[in-house]
Amino acid sequence: MRVSVLRGAGDLLVEERPDPAPGPHEVLVRVASVGVCGSDVHYFEHGRIGSYTVDSPLVLGHEPSGVVVDVGAAVTRLSVGQRVSLEPGVPDFSCAQCLAGRYNLCEGMRFFATPPYDGAFAEMVTSHELFAHPVPDSLSDDAAALLEPLSVGLWACRQGGVSAGSRVLVTGAGPVGLVAAQAALALGAAEVTVTDVNPHRLALARELGATGTVDVGSTRLAEAGVEPDVLLECSGHPVATVEAIRTVARAGRVVLVGMGGDELALPASRVQEYELTVTGTFRYAHTWPAAIALAASGRVQLDRLVTGHYGLDQVREALTVARTDPHAIKPVVRPGA
Repeated sequence: MRVSVLRGAGDLLVEERPDPAPGPHEVLVRVASVGVCGSDVHYFEHGRIGSYTVDSPLVLGHEPSGVVVDVGAAVTRLSVGQRVSLEPGVPDFSCAQCLAGRYNLCEGMRFFATPPYDGAFAEMVTSHELFAHPVPDSLSDDAAALLEPLSVGLWACRQGGVSAGSRVLVTGAGPVGLVAAQAALALGAAEVTVTDVNPHRLALARELGATGTVDVGSTRLAEAGVEPDVLLECSGHPVATVEAIRTVARAGRVVLVGMGGDELALPASRVQEYELTVTGTFRYAHTWPAAIALAASGRVQLDRLVTGHYGLDQVREALTVARTDPHAIKPVVRPGA
């Protein structure tokens, strides 16, 4: 099979590797679509994210969908020919966090495209059957792949307690911000305001149902009249984060989703006097069934986020298109193209 391999910062090569073979509880999947994530871009540009370093060849891509082409001897849930969306992290099933149901916090997690584990910019991958989720034919291959970022948005909403009547502020109208806003609306939020500095993305946020948008490049958030119960911070920008926290209502909840710097200067007086709850998110757990249902029903639109398709020979372009095209939102790699 053909794979796109990152050998170091900015160094990509397409090479051939032996087809993988599924283990007893695994399925072999021919990859149809893979969403390009900001973490893929960061690994490409810098060769590392935090303590994770690309010190040996790495296949990027952790948002895949595809078709089952072979199954392991012990597989009971899936069969050849089924279309699936792959949850990219497989835990060890035995640690304290797994046993408590928080498998996203498993220290033994094997996660696509996180060193040393290869990802899905490849013609075929294997996955544990429990993390290969069947999808209905009403979902496109692209939408099935983008169930991964939708899961990030859903998990953020769950962490923030978004429910009927919530007033939600989403800072950052990138792919995760746009799906988080849609997830909040689907969960019953009465108001969802989205901020960004990109007018095109704000227009798309309104098209996808946001009840309000703020261009923080021209309007200070403090002057926009926004007072959310829940802040879903998806920009990762330290200044934007602090300004947004200062708008949250009393007893509100702040969910840090976007990956910014390692340190953040919290407005401690606001957090204390308003009794704000501040929490982080790390990936997701138990989100795929809800994500599939929301996307299949049309309550969340995923195909609308896709702004370009790229083959394995064009992965470099997929990883860099956002630098030159302000309209680019979600590039998708199609390994079989």
